[in-house]
Amino acid sequence: MDQFRYILTEEDKDILDVKGVLRRKFDFSARMRTKIKRDKLVYLNGKQTDGWLPVKTGDVVSIRLPQETSDFTPEDIPITVVYEDDSLLVINKQPGMVVHPTKGHVTHTLANGIMKYMIDSGQNYKIRFMNRLDMDTSGLVAVAKNAHCQASFMKQSQAGLVEKRYLAIVKGLIPSDAGTIDLPIGQPDPERVERAVTKDGAPSVTHYKVAERFNSGYSLVELALETGRTHQIRVHLAHIGYPIVSDHLYGETNPFLIERQALHAFQLSLSHPVTGEPLSCEAALPQDMQQLLDQLRGKK
Repeated sequence: MDQFRYILTEEDKDILDVKGVLRRKFDFSARMRTKIKRDKLVYLNGKQTDGWLPVKTGDVVSIRLPQETSDFTPEDIPITVVYEDDSLLVINKQPGMVVHPTKGHVTHTLANGIMKYMIDSGQNYKIRFMNRLDMDTSGLVAVAKNAHCQASFMKQSQAGLVEKRYLAIVKGLIPSDAGTIDLPIGQPDPERVERAVTKDGAPSVTHYKVAERFNSGYSLVELALETGRTHQIRVHLAHIGYPIVSDHLYGETNPFLIERQALHAFQLSLSHPVTGEPLSCEAALPQDMQQLLDQLRGKK
């Protein structure tokens, strides 16, 4: 059972009761707070309590979350752990792997591999993906091991405090060294997976910086997301005329260079959900993208 606690200080004199502590000092959703109170999971100084009891400086309010599990089929799929502690798991996903089971990909997903890793390491928790990557995009995927961690991540994301950075190799020489693409993205046809820049789409902002240009007519670009729409980077780059290499969905097909879209989530930065300390994870370029860069640089 996961337990989280808060010790009241002199600065908390405006908090009158246990309910106030739960609402202001724990990053739980309103739905989770309701479940916590309903299931009597709140404790004041070690004793189960109702939310209306008054609190004072030095009191300890604890939340004990019930053990939750996932029922994905464990599969022997190698995963690369970049960071792990009792609350958080960050993995460097390989290209060609779906993150979560879907109708079209019931097995052989990252979730199946994590399930096997969890069992082998003697752990038991519900797998909560805090970000997702397209099947052919490689890079960092974060997993919350409890509801508190997930709620903290979501709160930070909504406040723009989670930084996600990507590297992409695109067709064409982008003239500006840096810039921002601020164009709304929508789904023109609900029956199709493709997204596009549309007038009535959701606000979508991508910042970019050109890291390197190649004489053969390609550019290496570093990107940061201000919003997180489906296919956002791919749609934005294609729309301004610089599609990601081998992105078959958005107009650039060159299987001789690389077999999948050359897009990698290389950095994820946030405040740790429990300690509040800055946490930054990085994942090196996968072999296929590094080989492509070497080829473009003439190293072969």
